[in-house]
Amino acid sequence: MAFVVSVVLFGEALGIAALNWILGLAVDRQDMSLAGLDPHVMSVSSKAGGIVFGLYFALCGLVALLVALRDRPAAGFGRVLLISAAVVHGLLGAFTWGLVGPPAFLFMMLVLGLIVLLLMTYDRAAEPADAAPQDGAGGGTPVTSPAAPTAP
Repeated sequence: MAFVVSVVLFGEALGIAALNWILGLAVDRQDMSLAGLDPHVMSVSSKAGGIVFGLYFALCGLVALLVALRDRPAAGFGRVLLISAAVVHGLLGAFTWGLVGPPAFLFMMLVLGLIVLLLMTYDRAAEPADAAPQDGAGGGTPVTSPAAPTAP
């Protein structure tokens, strides 16, 4: 399942980078301007934004791939990165409903669900903090259960 998430995120990274690059080329070639902004600045900004977002989603895909290869949950920065990707997909889903339509919203919610599923399925239950160590490495006296009551 983590491998599927990584493939989807790598595909999304390529897609978002290509889309922003094409939009930047369109603005540059048509010499369009928005409210007096310089068309060249708009073109470069679109291309740079596509590269940054593409690298961000590729890094998230790399974290998901490492989770799949190691069969361990993401920890530290990787976990934060996947959580931020889930939040970004939630926000993008909200925006795409109004701007693009329901199919784009459904895709964003599918990716959001996959990321959350990845985070939840690899989140193994840790040993309780108050559990006694099994090998006596606690340094103190071993904890024993009270003796069972005997009948007179």
